[in-house]
Amino acid sequence: MGSAISLRDDFDGTALRRLARKWKSANQARRLLALAEIYDGGSRTRAARIGGVGLQIVRDWVVRFNARGPDGLLDGKAPGRQPLLNDAQRRALVEMVECGPIPAIHGVVRWRLIDLTRWLYDEFAVSLDTTTVGRELKRLGYVKLTARPRHHAQNELAMEAFRAFVDHSGSYPHELK
Repeated sequence: MGSAISLRDDFDGTALRRLARKWKSANQARRLLALAEIYDGGSRTRAARIGGVGLQIVRDWVVRFNARGPDGLLDGKAPGRQPLLNDAQRRALVEMVECGPIPAIHGVVRWRLIDLTRWLYDEFAVSLDTTTVGRELKRLGYVKLTARPRHHAQNELAMEAFRAFVDHSGSYPHELK
């Protein structure tokens, strides 16, 4: 059986209890109180009981405390997933969106998310969902714009005449009887 890892010499139990009262993080305060028990001559089993953990966790706290002091006992943030697109791919996506599609090459007259998804796969072999591409574009500062739908046989002159009639008479044609 190995020997216990000793704690740093620049702290004592009283100093750790004082620090535990100051910190806002309950988890860090609990860890400091457990280590204070060890400084005061208590067993590591008793420190584990105070901390509500096992002996291995107390050992990990001692190693972190020795390396970084009281800040080593703070809860760390998980790094999270790696981004699906790297910076070079994002720059290429921005450039492609800014330049717009070339119908003869890309086969489309305007970019849709599915077209950009296909382009990213063809260019970089990155398989993304259209929702993910939409989120990336939104993160890059782009917003989704859609043209207002218009019938192909819509007559602009008839619309203008109708607007002029409504503005002049104040009623719609179906209200006239």
